[in-house]
This record gives sequence, structure tokens and C-alpha cells, in this order.
Amino acid sequence: MTAAKTDAAGVRALTPSPLQRRKTNWPGAFWRCYVVVGAAFVAVMVCGIALGSVSVSPDAVLSIIGHRLIGIPHLAAWGGAEESIVWNVRLPRVLLGAAVGAGLAVCGAVLQAMVRNVLADPYLLGISSGASTGAAAALLFGVAGGFGAYALPLSAFAGAAVAAASVYVLARSGGRMTSIRLVMAGVAIGYVLSATTSILVFSSDSPEGARSVMFWLLGSLTLAQWNATLLIVIAIVLISIAVMTLWSRKLDALSIGDETALALGVSPGRFRVQLLAVVSLCVGAVVASSGAIGFVGLVVPHLARRLVGASHRRMLPLAALLGATFLVAADVLARTVWSPRELPIGIVTALIGAPFLVVLVRRFHAPPS
Repeated sequence: MTAAKTDAAGVRALTPSPLQRRKTNWPGAFWRCYVVVGAAFVAVMVCGIALGSVSVSPDAVLSIIGHRLIGIPHLAAWGGAEESIVWNVRLPRVLLGAAVGAGLAVCGAVLQAMVRNVLADPYLLGISSGASTGAAAALLFGVAGGFGAYALPLSAFAGAAVAAASVYVLARSGGRMTSIRLVMAGVAIGYVLSATTSILVFSSDSPEGARSVMFWLLGSLTLAQWNATLLIVIAIVLISIAVMTLWSRKLDALSIGDETALALGVSPGRFRVQLLAVVSLCVGAVVASSGAIGFVGLVVPHLARRLVGASHRRMLPLAALLGATFLVAADVLARTVWSPRELPIGIVTALIGAPFLVVLVRRFHAPPS
């Protein structure tokens, strides 16, 4: 059974879940949790395709997808317009939303272990700010315009890569990389790049471009379509989740402390470099395709940890499922609450995540002096 701990900086360690406290039938409860979350994920995916300014029945949605994928005969009547909406517009959108949500949630869980701070999220390292700067340069000044439709995601990913490299160099300067150095370097680089983005917006003479930048900075899945970008993002997210799950035992050791990690044969500095590379790749890809969507990487890991405990081998796959479900559901709300206008998805995730953060702060107990 995992005991709750508090480190020297006053950060509470990962606490055991209710499932861990049960001494009887916990494997059954563990798998039931996965089954329930998996069923919720499928239901939300179907709703994400069915709901919108033009509603399509769930039967028609499943029939269209089955027909296009494996040639299942028509199980429900649909028209050409419905088929185009389901296959060409909404299916790529929910797939991108699921990939982005899963990637942000798992990266958030890994960062919380890597820096030993329960309030860490994927934007702590400044990678989101770098992607935002690259996207603003593409939208306002036509940077990478020669790449056509891929100019925006390529510019955003390049910005994320530059930010990650800058954080690495700054965190490594003057000594080995530690959690404190990593956090301070990420915060510093993030502020610099956020200011750079503001300067780009301020210096632009295009009001329409400035509005596009602001909408993108708040997050959106409107760029989703059947192209190489969607497939690359999904592949990067799946590979990143697989790699980080394989490193789950090292993550467990690192989340306890550097001394424990060293005692178990894990080099904290080298392992943090490896984690930084994988997290930067994953976050850079999802931010380049969807913009800056906050709170997913902060909220979802706590929910997953509450359900199945602090073991990353069990928690990371569940966090991926919960993150995908959460973001697709938030996108449905963003599309339908103010229909026919669409809210930036970052507004919806913030409205849901901020109350959770308030609850988290209220439950935080500082160590005795």
C-alpha cells in the first residue's frame, strides 16, 4: 500500500486511491474501472460525431463508419450530406480530439512525476508558448508559407522544438538537470516566448490575423481533416504513450525522489533528459495541431490517480482514456453550447478545470514547520 508523503518543498506526494485501500477483490474493481471508462469513451466518440449544427442519429453514424471502413451493408438510412458530415468533417475531428486529450493527459502525469509537483502540466516547460509563437508567425507573417496547408502546424512544431531545446540547454547549464532547474527554465522560457507572441500580434497590421491567432491560442480542433498531419499526430501520441508506459517503473522511482531513483539504479538526470525529449515531441505535436488547450494535463492525471492509484503502469493508460474522453466531450460542448457559433475549446476546458484546481488547492496541506 502506498503511503502519502510530503517533500521538502511542501509538495504532497502521490496518494493512494480508494481502490488501493481495498484488500479484497481489488483486481476486479481495477478492471471494472477500465471497462466503465472505455465504455464512456466509445459513447462520447459517437456523440461527438452525431451532435452538431446538423444532428445525425447514432445508428446512422455507426452504419456510415462501418460501411466506409469494412463495407458493412446499410443498417440505417442516410443521405450523401450526412455521410460527408460524418466521414469528412466530424470523424477526423473526434479522432484528433481523442489524440490531443490522451497526449496532454499522459504528458501531464509524467511531468508531475518528473518534477514532483502535483500542479505541473504540459505547459510548464514552455513548449506550448513556443508552439504559439511559431503559429503566430505563420498566421501573421506567412512564415513557412511555401508549405501550403502544412505551414501552420510545421511552424508551431518548430517553435515547440526550439522551446524544448532552449529549456534543455538552460536547465543543464552549470550542473546536472534537476526538477527545480527544469521548472525554472521552463517558466523563464515560457514567459519570454509569450511576450514574443504578444509582440508579433501587436506589430501586425491585420486585425483578421490577430483574431485568428487569439482563437488558435485558446485551442481549436477546426483544422482536423484527413491528411498526413492527423495521422502523424495520432502516431506520435500512441508511440509516446507506449514509451512512457514502458518507463513506468522508473517513473515510480523518480516520483519518490532522486535518492530512491539512484538506489534503484535509475540516473535521475539522464532519465529526465529522456522524458523531456518524449514529452516535448508529444506536446509539440498536439499543440501544433490544436492550439494551446489548458487544464487537461492538470486535471486528468489526478482523476486517474484517484481511481487506480499512483502506479504509472496502471495509471498512464487510464489517464490516456480519460483525457481522450474529456477533450472530445469538451469539444462537443464548444460546438453546441453557442451554436451556430463555436467557442474555443480552451474556454470550455478552463471552465471545467478551474473549479477542480480550486478544490485541489483547498485540499492541499502544507507540511508542519
